[in-house]
Amino acid sequence: MNQPARDTVIDQWTGRHATALQAALRMSQDEMAALIGVAKRTIASWSERPDIIIRPELQRALDTAYSRADEPAKLRFARQLKADDDAEAEAAAGGAVALAVAIAVVTKEPDVLLVCRRDADPSGIDWQFPAGIVKPGATPSTVAVRETLAETGVHCTVRSELGSRVHPLSGVNASYFLCDYLAGEVENRDVIENTTALWAPKEDVTRFIPKQRIYAPVLRALEGEE
Repeated sequence: MNQPARDTVIDQWTGRHATALQAALRMSQDEMAALIGVAKRTIASWSERPDIIIRPELQRALDTAYSRADEPAKLRFARQLKADDDAEAEAAAGGAVALAVAIAVVTKEPDVLLVCRRDADPSGIDWQFPAGIVKPGATPSTVAVRETLAETGVHCTVRSELGSRVHPLSGVNASYFLCDYLAGEVENRDVIENTTALWAPKEDVTRFIPKQRIYAPVLRALEGEE
């Protein structure tokens, strides 16, 4: 017989707690914004700034949202917070955590979104697809979407996961996601890291990134085989 989940008491809601609650409730940013009574951008900012302390009136709204959640959602919430805490404890103890990145292959017929690194990367990567580091406890697909917006101003949604590999040049654990364009004009929002961001014809992608460096499932997706 399943035991009911023990309530988790949050003394002070942060962006990390709020994002974990959103995931536990299995809500989109739009749905979470409607539930709490804030703009979608506020929900996005909590995901982007996990350490931010949320305003008192929204703390109360989050208390209410949590109290009204069903037992499975509360259990998912508790598990997510424990995973975050365990990851932090491991890092504090000097535990080695393999670097992981989420890569967004964003298409808008007949183009694909690319960014160009400002400095020559030691791994030999210049042109690449938008990507972001996946911190312990984070969801790679969410990171791919969020970092695409942060780097290029383009809103996208994940269509499918293309797979994962250890990148042959950088050595990081890379997860690839095929994404559909939703809205936004492409611009270089990360001027420190990138020199430009642009839409490139899918058929010309190997002019930007050597074919041998592109993950095979990505090539197949761009060729229309996925």
